[in-house]
Amino acid sequence: MENIFNYFDFSPFKKDNSNSFDGNEISYTELNSEHFLIFEKNQQYYNLYVSKYKNEAEIGNTSPEILEILVTNYDKSNAEHRVALRRYLG
Repeated sequence: MENIFNYFDFSPFKKDNSNSFDGNEISYTELNSEHFLIFEKNQQYYNLYVSKYKNEAEIGNTSPEILEILVTNYDKSNAEHRVALRRYLG
C-alpha cells in the first residue's frame, strides 16, 4: 500500500477528529480545491472514499459536505479496486 500512497501523493496518515471516520487514521490526496480521495485505515484494512470539503484544512477536523465510499477493504491486487482509484486519479 505504501507504493500506492507515494505514487498518488497521498498525505501522511493522521487521526480523524471529525468522527466521520470513527476516529480512525486517514490519508488524502487532492482532486481539486474542494474534492479529495481519502483512505481510511481501519485496523489492518483500508477503505477508499471520495469527499468534498470547503478546503484542505477541514479534512479530519470537520465533517465533509459529501462522503461516498468507493471501495471497502481495498486490495491492491484486485483489478476492480485499482480501476476505482484510477477513475479519479488517472
